[in-house]
Amino acid sequence: MDRQERAFRPRQGWLRRLALIAFCGVYGLALSGCAAALNAVTPSGDYRLVSNLAYAPGDRRVLDLYLPKTMTAKTPVVVFIHGGSWDSGSKDIYPFVGQSLASAGIITAIPNYRLYPEVRFPGFVKDGAKAFSVVERLARDGREGIPAGRHPLFLMGHSAGAEIAGLLATDKRYLAAAGSSIAHLSGFIGLSGPYDFLPLTDERYKRIFPEATRQASQPVNFVDGDEPPALLITGADDTTVDPKNTRALAGRLKAAGVPVKETIYPGIGHIGTITSFSTVLPLGNRKIREEVIGFVRDRSR
Repeated sequence: MDRQERAFRPRQGWLRRLALIAFCGVYGLALSGCAAALNAVTPSGDYRLVSNLAYAPGDRRVLDLYLPKTMTAKTPVVVFIHGGSWDSGSKDIYPFVGQSLASAGIITAIPNYRLYPEVRFPGFVKDGAKAFSVVERLARDGREGIPAGRHPLFLMGHSAGAEIAGLLATDKRYLAAAGSSIAHLSGFIGLSGPYDFLPLTDERYKRIFPEATRQASQPVNFVDGDEPPALLITGADDTTVDPKNTRALAGRLKAAGVPVKETIYPGIGHIGTITSFSTVLPLGNRKIREEVIGFVRDRSR
């Protein structure tokens, strides 16, 4: 390789990264495309992947585990529930999130769940509860490469996934029915979540959330003081899920005496709260990742 070629190769790498940054900036609303770009440059040596573990019957009821290189019986576990308006999305979009948390020493589980029109509310919430319960047992019993122990357990979600995780952390019926309990949670992390989004005007959402159960879809309706500590993050520029949702849930939790931190990041939109987890590209605001990791570590002590 001559000197000119050696000099050009690093420049090619930076040009590629700059192109990906521009791609995500211009087409940020298309998370799947942006995530594909992120995953293409995300390192895979920071974790061991155990993929497609079934937590219940059905093609969509599987999860991926991202295991850090070093684990103990007290390594924290985060179950991350993806978004997608309850009718789209996949765990396969989020290896960059699994890598981001696993590289910080956090065991991470990312489940799929059934989507509309296969199910309507509360079908996808029941799937989230079942996935969490299975991950809890894996961690407790020491299976699939996780050391057996009393691992601190966290629920985390983005967008529609934050609504699902938020209900699991507030409406105690779901985890109880799945064989777990809200009391087993060390914390809840919500990113750009819809927690107080009634009334509905979009006909699609009216179909996803039948009128008879619609009130039960709102996490704000179930806060009673038994909830785990919460970290609620959103972007001030979010035009998909109004930041008032985050303020509403934070207000209810505070009024009930639940420890909660609410952070609204200026200049961040709906997708920016999750693309901020990239460890290889300067997307969104890196303080979001730092804040989440700090919350998990603090609540794991």
